[in-house]
Amino acid sequence: MRTVAILGAVGALVAGVALPALASAKPTPSAATTLQQMAFDDAQSLVVASEATSAPLERGSYSATTPDEIEKKKAEEAAKARAAAAAAAARVASSSGSSISDADLQLISAGSGAVRSPLPQGSYSVSRTLSASHNGADMVAPAGTPIFAATGGVVRISSESHFGYGVAVVIDSVIGGQRVSTLYGHMTNGTRAVQTGQTVEPGQFIGKVGNTGHSFGAHLHFEVKVNGSLVEPIGWLRVNAG
Repeated sequence: MRTVAILGAVGALVAGVALPALASAKPTPSAATTLQQMAFDDAQSLVVASEATSAPLERGSYSATTPDEIEKKKAEEAAKARAAAAAAAARVASSSGSSISDADLQLISAGSGAVRSPLPQGSYSVSRTLSASHNGADMVAPAGTPIFAATGGVVRISSESHFGYGVAVVIDSVIGGQRVSTLYGHMTNGTRAVQTGQTVEPGQFIGKVGNTGHSFGAHLHFEVKVNGSLVEPIGWLRVNAG
């Protein structure tokens, strides 16, 4: 019995020492609430630097445009382009072959692609075309109007006197697997800008409209042969020119 009493006393002593320690380690309700509130406050807070400034909104980099305004703008740009081309054509017509500006020629070069109009659009009228007695199209235009290569290729003929064609150029090409030959006749003396054997690009300046050879007024005589056979030049241009 004495032993049991001693063990009971020791157990009571141990419990008395341990329980206060556990009680002191347990957080009080007020402390727990404070920690939760701190976490909530941190999550909801926004820190702004004292030197932060707002960026100004630039409004000059964009604009609202109506369909009518767009069409008006396009019309104005087209009118400016036509005026620039007309001025360039006038400068080309009044200049010698060696002093023509590349910038001017680019303004009035006829179309794009592998086939071009040999004269600037709107600068000519067709007086007659291919028939039993005429091998090509007569494209009537003022003397000095620039002439462009309708096709790219190799210059076979470049002459100041080529039979009844007068000053003339002939260019041989291959387009879509077909052999194409184009002839430009009645050009102005001294304006040929290409030589025999020279390679030319579509739309390249080759000379000026004139009245040489068997001609009765300034015009370009334009012939087209496909695989050795004459074809009607104006219809061929309409189908193929870009």
